[in-house]
Amino acid sequence: MLRRTALTVQMVADRFAGEPAGFDYDVLTPADAAEMLDLARLTKPGPFAQRTRELGRFLGVRRDGRLVAMAGERMKPGSFTEISGVCTHPDHRGQGYAAGLMRDVALAIVARGETPFLHAFADNLGAIALYEKLGFVTRWRPTLTVFERPAG
Repeated sequence: MLRRTALTVQMVADRFAGEPAGFDYDVLTPADAAEMLDLARLTKPGPFAQRTRELGRFLGVRRDGRLVAMAGERMKPGSFTEISGVCTHPDHRGQGYAAGLMRDVALAIVARGETPFLHAFADNLGAIALYEKLGFVTRWRPTLTVFERPAG
């Protein structure tokens, strides 16, 4: 059964712009899983489930002991690694957290000899503008299709 469709963009980068993260962040661990899922549910950065954090390294920013921003790695087809789970709590946007985390995640991917890529919903113009500012370019425009298994 068809559950949802959405237009998306896939972007790839071979160069990066912007400054290094001007804030402290942590490498997130299994102990952070519940907070990561809560932040993803609040901000809806795309597919993010209970075990998504196990697919790669995630970085996170804490303020007053609370996870307020994160970015990490997910799919790794061939020599490519997807940057995923990029999100910032609405109360903490505009601080450069997404850009700084993405840049550091991407540089780690490049240091391993891989190419970073990402997906965004096509109507998320603010995110796409940020990604372009960081050096990502649109590779193609796939349609996300989500199916649900019928009960029974």
